[in-house]
Amino acid sequence: MQSQGIWSTLWRKYADYKYNKFERFAVWEMIEPYRRPKTFTALITIYVAAFYTGVIGAAVTEQLYKEKFWEEHPGKTVPLMKPLFYRGPWRVYRGEAIASDASSSQ
Repeated sequence: MQSQGIWSTLWRKYADYKYNKFERFAVWEMIEPYRRPKTFTALITIYVAAFYTGVIGAAVTEQLYKEKFWEEHPGKTVPLMKPLFYRGPWRVYRGEAIASDASSSQ
């Protein structure tokens, strides 16, 4: 008889646990559509920081290119710098473009 009382107590506790769990989640599911959306501030901050890091990196790279050219050719106009990470065709409308590898070997 004693063991039957323990089992019924355990089943009752388990049923209460399941019901309370369901009740908690049911309430949150009803509230969910009215919650404020998650913020994108952290993501936007990372994108802005990455963009400006790239801008500063490009400026430093171009300045080093100019200084190296001026050391070798003092007083000359610095030609446009060829893009480092772009291997496709490119054209410049105002100014002179550096000849591509394919056209310089001919």
